[in-house]
Amino acid sequence: MESPPPLPLPVEELPESIRRFANPAAPKPAKAMAAKGLVPVKGADLVTLLAQLAADADPDVAQTARDALSALPDAVLLPAVEGKLHPSVAAALAVHFEDREDVLERLVQSAATPDETIVRIARTCSERLSEIIAVNQQRLLAAPAIVEALYKNKNTRMSTADRLVELCARNGVELHGIPAFQAHVEAIMGQLIAEPTEEPLPSDLAFTEALNEDHDELAVEIDKVDKSEEIKAKFKPLSFRIREMNTAEKLRLTIVGDAAARSILVRDPNKLVSFAAISSPSMTMAEAAGIAHSKEVGEDILRYIGNRKEWVRSYEIKRALLFNPKTPVGIALKFLGHLRANDLKALSRSRGIPNALKTAAKQRLQKKGQS
Repeated sequence: MESPPPLPLPVEELPESIRRFANPAAPKPAKAMAAKGLVPVKGADLVTLLAQLAADADPDVAQTARDALSALPDAVLLPAVEGKLHPSVAAALAVHFEDREDVLERLVQSAATPDETIVRIARTCSERLSEIIAVNQQRLLAAPAIVEALYKNKNTRMSTADRLVELCARNGVELHGIPAFQAHVEAIMGQLIAEPTEEPLPSDLAFTEALNEDHDELAVEIDKVDKSEEIKAKFKPLSFRIREMNTAEKLRLTIVGDAAARSILVRDPNKLVSFAAISSPSMTMAEAAGIAHSKEVGEDILRYIGNRKEWVRSYEIKRALLFNPKTPVGIALKFLGHLRANDLKALSRSRGIPNALKTAAKQRLQKKGQS
C-alpha cells in the first residue's frame, strides 16, 4: 500500500484555479492572503488551498492556513470533504480534523480517500466509525491493512472483528499483521457469524467491559520473586471475565488488551491462546521477564522466551529462565555461561532445579575455583 506524497504538493498537481496562490514558490504576500481565505475560490478548491498552505515552509503562512481551515463553516467543509480531493489533501485532513467525527465519517465514505488514510483513521476511530468502515467489503479485501487496523482498535466490536476475520478467510486473504489470524480463523470455524447490527451485541458489551477493567495497572517488575499469586489477587475480576470468553475473544484480547490481560492469557490452558499472548506485538521485555519467573506457564512459553534474541539480551530474563524449574534444560544450559558467580552458586544449590542443570552449574564453579 503506497502512502500519498506529503504536502505541499508540486504546483502541477494542484487545481489550476489555486496554483497562483498555492505554489510553494509563490511570493509570501500572495500566500499570506490566500491563507486567510481571501481569494475567490470555493468548495474543494478552497479546502485544498488551505490544506496546501497549512504545510507551507513559512511558519506564519502555515499557522494562518491551519486556523482558517479549522474555522471553515460546515456548509463549506463537509461537502468538500465528500468530493474528489487529492489523496494527499485527504490524508492531511484526516490528521488536521482527527477530533472531528463528522469530517472523518465523510472521509471514510469517500472513494477518493486513499487506503492509507482509511488505515490511519481505523486504528483509533470510534465504534460508530469502525462499523461504517467495516461494511465496505470491497475496499477491505483490496486493502487488508484496514482490517488489521480495525482488529487492533479497542473500539471495534468483537462481533465485527469476527466478521472481518471470516470475510478475509472466506476470500483467501491472510492478515499478516495479526499473528494469531489462523488461530482466530480456526476458533470461529463452524460458528454462526453475526450480521452487522445497529446496537452492539451482549457479547460485544461483555468484551468491552473486560477491556475497561484491563487498565494496564499491572507494572510487571523485574524481580526474583514469582509474583503470580499477587497477580491473581489483584486481577481476580478480570480473570473471571477472561475465563468466560471464547477462544476467538481471548485471541483478540492478546492484541488489544494490556499487560494485566496478557499476564492471565499467557497461562491459559489452550496453547493457541497462551502462545498468542506471549507472541503478541504488545508484549514487552519487562512483561516477558515477569513471565519467565512464573512456574505456572508451560514449557513452550519459556522456550519461546528463551529463543527471542532481543529478550535474552536481558540478564534478568536469562537468570529467571535458569532458576525456573519448568524451563527446558536445553534452553537453560545456553545461558549458564552468562550467570554471575553468586547466581551460579545459588543455582547449584537450588531445590527443584533439574539435576543436569545443577551439575553443570557445579562443574562451572569448580572450573572457576569457586565451589
